[in-house]
Amino acid sequence: MFEGCGTALITPFQKNGSLDENTLKKLVRRQIEAGIHFLVPCGTTGESPTLTHAEHLRVVEITLDEAKGQVPVLAGAGGYNTAEVITLAKELEEMGVDGLLSVTPYYNRPTQEGLYQHYKAIAKAVMIPIILYSVQGRTGVNIEPGTLKRLAAIKNIVGVKEASGSMAQVARVIQEVPEDFLVLSGDDSVTIPLMALGGKGIISVAGNQIPGEMANLAEACLNQDFGTARSIQRQFLPLMEVNFIESNPIPVKAMMAQMGLCKEVWRLPLVPPSDASLVRIKEVMAQVGL
Repeated sequence: MFEGCGTALITPFQKNGSLDENTLKKLVRRQIEAGIHFLVPCGTTGESPTLTHAEHLRVVEITLDEAKGQVPVLAGAGGYNTAEVITLAKELEEMGVDGLLSVTPYYNRPTQEGLYQHYKAIAKAVMIPIILYSVQGRTGVNIEPGTLKRLAAIKNIVGVKEASGSMAQVARVIQEVPEDFLVLSGDDSVTIPLMALGGKGIISVAGNQIPGEMANLAEACLNQDFGTARSIQRQFLPLMEVNFIESNPIPVKAMMAQMGLCKEVWRLPLVPPSDASLVRIKEVMAQVGL
């Protein structure tokens, strides 16, 4: 269900800072028309920490309504308060999402046993599939391969979005977990080597800008057509890199605004990109043909 490319959707806002529902609907339809394999609303790229509980549910509701079952919806449900995550997970399950993406608890930085118990409790509370999200550079905590092996034994924990930044860890993870456990890239630029090692796809930031191309890259890797995948990578690597010239999702939203896809609105503590970064973003747009 969650193989290939899933886009970590941005959350568009109005100039007054409120949720831009009409734009969100258009963005979801654009993704599906481009051939994306699944959608990921309310992840960290969607500025989920700044959304109210009601807004979080509304973004997912709109995504489900627009998707109409054409593609799976993997909704974000993570955080450092296990009880709150469980409450949200249950609500999302009732809404009909196909699965949950759950980022590791940040700030309190639990031990490996704490991570295991946190995810075990969430998995016990719902029946839908859960994909874990390990991104040590943003959260300060890493799901180690041995812990993933333990978690993979829980029936509805079906995969991991691996963004540790270490290909050695990716290799060890794929070695440790069962073959049907989904290892997905959390970094667009290393999708090819991760999938060459046995990974099954990517949860993509660049998919916001180029959903069709990222879907094609993932499909090529799944089909062992790494020549085609490398060709796409060569064209769009500058875009993948510039998306992190400042904290995500500042650059991706800035570029999408330049493309006419959303308004230039972020919620604090995120702010617009610097003038120098915006110049670079525009240069990359021209370089890659957007």
